[in-house]
Amino acid sequence: MAKQERGTRSRRAILRAAAEVFDERGYDAASTNEILARSGLTRGALYHHFPSKEAIAAALLEAHSEALVAPDDSTKMQAIIDLTFGFAYRLQRDPVLRASVRLAVEDTSFTRPVNTPYEQSSATIRGLLEQAREQGETLPGLDLTEATTMIVGSFTGMQVMSQVYTNRKDLPERVTTMWRLLLPGIVSPGMIGHLRVTPPPAAAAAPEPAAVGA
Repeated sequence: MAKQERGTRSRRAILRAAAEVFDERGYDAASTNEILARSGLTRGALYHHFPSKEAIAAALLEAHSEALVAPDDSTKMQAIIDLTFGFAYRLQRDPVLRASVRLAVEDTSFTRPVNTPYEQSSATIRGLLEQAREQGETLPGLDLTEATTMIVGSFTGMQVMSQVYTNRKDLPERVTTMWRLLLPGIVSPGMIGHLRVTPPPAAAAAPEPAAVGA
């Protein structure tokens, strides 16, 4: 058991170190030497868990799907809104998720999996929108494909702009603005006054994200 625990800790250390390096330098500029230096492990330990830098990157992309768990809210549009705030909260604090997002956005030599982070995000948002439509929360005749594309694309743009201008410090405020402008084109008029477009109160007390592979 002790050996298994050591192996788990080593894997987490490698992923955490790789996430920091990928987030700072990008995939192509990152080196396994720097990852090893930050992790404090041997090259043998690294290759025991990951045969290549690409394998490390693929493992880091799992963090993206882990961050797409929607809050349990009977109002599905509120669940979508709070999902984006939860994702934003983690982006501010979790280098693993930030590295995952950078791997998804950046044009590098890394071969992304078929089910890309954007497809994962779109599938989650589309599923919630379908439930919202069934509950009468959306505008009649709303094209869910267009709405999904607009939500995912808008959030992506907001987080990239926030990263450039404030290192994501103002990301929650930008997400609030995004929803204030998007909602009139998505939800029925009677719903708008019932939806909160600011971070949920629980976000401030949310636990730090767990490492990938925990």
